[in-house]
Amino acid sequence: MKIIIAGAGEVGFHLAKLLSFESQDITLIDNDKVNLAYADTHLDIRTVKGDATSIKILKEAQIKGADLVVSVTSSETTNITVCVLAKQLGAKRTIARISNTEFIEDKDELGFVQFGIDELISPEALAAKEIELLINQSAFNENFQFDEGALSMIGFKLSKNAPFVGKSVQDAALIFPSLRFVPIAIQRFGTQYTLIPRGDTQFKEGDQVFFITTADGEQELYKLTGKVKQEIKNIMILGGSKIGAQTSQVLSDAKFNVKLVEKDHDKAFELADEMSKVLVINGDGRNVGILEEENIHDMDAFIAVTGNSETNIMSCLVAKSKGVKKTIALVENMDYFQLSHSIGINTLINKKLLAANNIFRYVRKGEVVAMTKLNNMNAELLEFIVRPNSKVCDKKIVDIDLPRSAIVGGVVRQGEGIIALGDFLIKEGDRVVICCLPRSIHKVEKLFS
Repeated sequence: MKIIIAGAGEVGFHLAKLLSFESQDITLIDNDKVNLAYADTHLDIRTVKGDATSIKILKEAQIKGADLVVSVTSSETTNITVCVLAKQLGAKRTIARISNTEFIEDKDELGFVQFGIDELISPEALAAKEIELLINQSAFNENFQFDEGALSMIGFKLSKNAPFVGKSVQDAALIFPSLRFVPIAIQRFGTQYTLIPRGDTQFKEGDQVFFITTADGEQELYKLTGKVKQEIKNIMILGGSKIGAQTSQVLSDAKFNVKLVEKDHDKAFELADEMSKVLVINGDGRNVGILEEENIHDMDAFIAVTGNSETNIMSCLVAKSKGVKKTIALVENMDYFQLSHSIGINTLINKKLLAANNIFRYVRKGEVVAMTKLNNMNAELLEFIVRPNSKVCDKKIVDIDLPRSAIVGGVVRQGEGIIALGDFLIKEGDRVVICCLPRSIHKVEKLFS
């Protein structure tokens, strides 16, 4: 695919990096020669220096016939303008990064597609949604929903008292025949290797395991893993950024008691005026004394979303030391993901990764309707719609030529999530969730294209 990305900042660079691994034809446009020089020397892509809203620059980037144009600069106005121009100049599909989430909520009414903008994404809104999911699934450290919860991906670390530790996947299935979940990926404790489990794969203490489950199966997972669904009511959020503000609003609307700590005086008062249900505190959250004054030990969850990754990590560690059950830190450095579980923070989130994952599905062949990359693991989770001419249509799962490094996690049929085993017959219109390693992605795509 020929893909043009406007904006070589954090989101644009990370997206270009992911796409360059896929051997896509990537062109990156930016005004900042430092950002472009770094991208040029670290990625196998083409760079164009200039204003992405310039018709001359867009033509230089060979906009005509481009399969996808993604504008992810820090300016919402620029991104909308780039997409409108790109469509007029012959681009097939456009995606704009925006910060005003009202645009997403009312996109059909506003008619963005008529302007030439096919999709709108907000990294901040995606991060806020991710946090809300994690708070609602409080015993787990990873979560992703397909088709409004018909199927869910849940990840957690196996404790020694989990009943299937020491057993193979096949043995566990025989012992618990009525289970409504299936393991799709495992990362061994202390390693960076991702395993796609087979029948003889053994569960071990300390494994980070990802499961696909139905809505009913979540309760089974709680029981079997020894996890307790912690009651979360009181939440403290550090940082009045866009993510902090959106998360505070969403969680307070969901009847959680939310305290928001913001060190900037004017911003704190502005947020207090905007959010009547949120208790906004003007103070430096890095000061342990202030956190103690605000009764951090009474909090059920602590969410750090300042603009500084180190501040977020350290404040979460302080919260953990004060007995807070659930901690979530926003980080910019992808390398920190490998540290999260070993240092004691429940979950790290990265808005670049969330945004890139959201955009990434438009690059996939076949009818991909949702996808996510498993945090700190070399695996992808994709949801395909089965078309009449798909190679999997009217076939049992056992008869599908799936590579060994891929596994069917589940199927959504007419809105109902199903944990589908080998004798399940795939039909037209089914939405099939597949977990696979990068080396098998293209083969899987061909099965559904």
